[in-house]
Amino acid sequence: MVESITIRKGIIKFEDGQLIDEEDQIVTEFPLTINLNQQEFATMVCTPSELNELVIGFLASEGVIRFRDEIKSLHIDEGQGYAYVETTTEVTTSQEYYSKRFIGSCCGKGRQFYFVNDAKTAKTSTSTITLTPEECINLMNEMQQSSIVFKDTGGVHNAALCTPNEMIVNRTDIGRHNALDKIYGYCLINKIPVRDKVIVFSGRISSEVLLKAAKIGVGIVLSKSAPTDLAIKMAEELNITAVGFIRGGKLNVYSHPERIVQESFESTF
Repeated sequence: MVESITIRKGIIKFEDGQLIDEEDQIVTEFPLTINLNQQEFATMVCTPSELNELVIGFLASEGVIRFRDEIKSLHIDEGQGYAYVETTTEVTTSQEYYSKRFIGSCCGKGRQFYFVNDAKTAKTSTSTITLTPEECINLMNEMQQSSIVFKDTGGVHNAALCTPNEMIVNRTDIGRHNALDKIYGYCLINKIPVRDKVIVFSGRISSEVLLKAAKIGVGIVLSKSAPTDLAIKMAEELNITAVGFIRGGKLNVYSHPERIVQESFESTF
């Protein structure tokens, strides 16, 4: 049985000038190694939830598969921390195209877009979806209000797939890229079209995050935090609208602002 998402641990807390014995909720980390067609492919450190979605989304993000039915079998050995995957077709796992890298709980090295495979799998958005600033703010509020594990621990990232009006699904992980892979896996498993959807994200928009969103295929990424300069350049190139600092009723639009529109009202006079 896979370990729980959080544990309780005794801590010493300093508050109001006093050291106090207390219990705190701590988020757990779970190492998962993907064995692809009987070869070790990658190891990631993740939050132990929605592991099927994580594996499928990660393999799609890496260009191993495009659709869920390209996976012949998927078995997760939770006790040993292995995911065994067999695909319907032979997969090239050459280092020329895939990086057999350790994927930790932080952003990574921020250089993954240099891999040949990333250039092949990132999509230029053709989305024509638009949002009002108010819709951006409402979606961010909805995601944050539903983020129970973050409220309990403060130690995870959240990503949500949304329409302009509502949140479809919210996923949590210690790794920001893992949260996005879970969203991608959810879309593939449930055959959800993404061209008219929005990614709402709790962390900063790094180049890796922007690239993950491009691979999923959305046209708008909303964040409560900042983008990096490289993420903005990539967003411009990939026709993605990047919106950051959505907090306190404010936001900043960093790329392709044509998708963020003021609601228009017809005159009644």
